[in-house]
Amino acid sequence: MKIKRQKHAKKIITFYKYNFSFREPFQILVDGTFCQAALKNKIQIKEQMPKYLMGEVQFCTTNCALKEVETLKDLYGAKLILQRFQIRKCNHIKDPVPASECLLSMLGETNPHHYFVATQDKELTKALKKIPGVPLIYIILNTMVLDKLSERTLKHVEAVQLGEIVNSPQQKNIQSLKEKEGLGKDSEEKRGKKHKRKSSNPNPLSCLKKKKKNKPMPQQPKKTDGEKKKRSRNRKRRPAGGEKAAVGSNPTTA
Repeated sequence: MKIKRQKHAKKIITFYKYNFSFREPFQILVDGTFCQAALKNKIQIKEQMPKYLMGEVQFCTTNCALKEVETLKDLYGAKLILQRFQIRKCNHIKDPVPASECLLSMLGETNPHHYFVATQDKELTKALKKIPGVPLIYIILNTMVLDKLSERTLKHVEAVQLGEIVNSPQQKNIQSLKEKEGLGKDSEEKRGKKHKRKSSNPNPLSCLKKKKKNKPMPQQPKKTDGEKKKRSRNRKRRPAGGEKAAVGSNPTTA
């Protein structure tokens, strides 16, 4: 019977891990009624709960649950157990409310913090079954039992698979993909800023004065062939070496 109960628990936990992103350590939100039932049935919660859920566990409660137990003298033992657990902040610090109402407010509409709820309160159990993705733990016949999946939880998962609802993990994945592709709000704003051109100073090269083109030098008229001949005639010819020798050998000068 124990092996069958653990297989049942493993199957349900796997379902919550896959469809609602539950991870270890599992957070167990406990109220006074569950602690009182554990005392009567001699169940050691801290030792047996991790074995039953096959994973690390973190027990927690709220100030409203503690104050409710303090007002009842018959639940003194449950008070001692609850005081050992972590106390999670609720919105009823100044005006405490019943534990059932406080636990419901901690879960909200979608149980974003992935709480397991351990309670013996029947009215609270009915209300929790209307919230998708809330595992319930209670005590029957000296044993802890993880409740079967509620109809609300199954319908929610079917709607997600059909694409009618987008759960929180899918929303995060979609948002991350949008940011990578540049489709998010931040990226659109950045892209808009990029397209807006800033007013820049004019190009300094365009401000330079244009250089004046040098005027071509007037071409001198070419000399004609007649001028060249006149110039060549005016040049004196030098006597050659043979003529000097002939002048020196003249007999009349002797």
